[in-house]
Amino acid sequence: MIPFSPPRIDQKVVDEVSAALLSGWITTGPRTKLFEKRITEYCGCKTTVAVNSWTMGMEVFLRWWGIGPGDEVIIPVYTYCASANVVLHTGATLVMVDIGSDDFNIALEKIEAAITSKTKVIMPVDISGYPCDYDEIFALVKKHQHSFEPSNEKQKKLGRILIASDAAHSFGAIYKGKRSGSCADISCFSFHAVKNLTTAEGGAVCFNLPANFNHEEIYKDFVTITLHGQSKDALAKTKKGAWKYDVAVPGYKCNMTDIQAAIGLIELDRYDETLARRKMIFSDYDDCFSKKEWAIIPPHSNTEKQSSYHLYLLRINEVTEDQRDAIIHEIFEKEVSVNVHFQPLPILTAYKNLGFSIEDYPEAYQKYKAEISLPVYYDLSDADIKKVIQAVVLSVEKITLS
Repeated sequence: MIPFSPPRIDQKVVDEVSAALLSGWITTGPRTKLFEKRITEYCGCKTTVAVNSWTMGMEVFLRWWGIGPGDEVIIPVYTYCASANVVLHTGATLVMVDIGSDDFNIALEKIEAAITSKTKVIMPVDISGYPCDYDEIFALVKKHQHSFEPSNEKQKKLGRILIASDAAHSFGAIYKGKRSGSCADISCFSFHAVKNLTTAEGGAVCFNLPANFNHEEIYKDFVTITLHGQSKDALAKTKKGAWKYDVAVPGYKCNMTDIQAAIGLIELDRYDETLARRKMIFSDYDDCFSKKEWAIIPPHSNTEKQSSYHLYLLRINEVTEDQRDAIIHEIFEKEVSVNVHFQPLPILTAYKNLGFSIEDYPEAYQKYKAEISLPVYYDLSDADIKKVIQAVVLSVEKITLS
């Protein structure tokens, strides 16, 4: 069975993790701090805080920004449930909008229609690693700046709706010459096991706020809040006589460990190699499926954008949801693992119960019902790629021509 997305774990990773284990630092320590610095350098953002997951990183950020009851946060309906859950956990109102016709990303016209005086954050999601239209989103925010109502000093200093990029998929993607992580006010990455760059579990919040924000202070503040509000981490307390600490605020516990960072440092060192291989796999899929009338290949690059090649979102033209599911079953029968990214949120019980209905999001449903995500990972061999392609072609033609 060809797996869907196994992590790249080899002797280099094993050696670095072993070194971390034997160093005496297995929680947040020098490797985590180095990993944060390296991410900042790679992405071109102003500062980075490594955390234990995308979810906690984004939720703590929203709370730090003052998001709560009475506020509205706009997200695309086509995303993983974490994008919605972090908003709901703060008590803010979740505003879902449909996606555009050209890709799987949030629709600009739907964002504009959803903006009110209560809108505090827009959370675009770089689905599959393909960047959203950030300049256009910033232009919308500027257009509606007159109606923005800040509820604290941070929001007043910004003076507009904040753009918080859900960049869970897009580490290494490029938008108009800038890497993901520096395209929005803040960007949150996921380093989960299936991501291009993994730390087993983990994530990072990249800050890129305007120049009137002190990013050195932001880093210190955010590190504190992600460690229970404690004024010193374990590394700082090892200095002579530095055992004593304060708890400045009732914070959260979501710091990254040096064991996780050890994996991430190796992954980051060879990330260009990883991207090159993933791009080659996309190209092989494109070469085949672009010749098939029933195939809709996913957008992954143009003159302004380059994907991180995280997910290959193949769509089958003019199929029903049941036919798509039958095709997936046939592909698995041929020893190839595939997936679907994603079920639009209103299909899921938790969001149905909140009053959301998939009928209100026709573009998301049309794309979802036809979508099949194909395996893309560094160790996928050329022979494996041919097997995937053959399994998909045979399965689609069996179901659609029968």
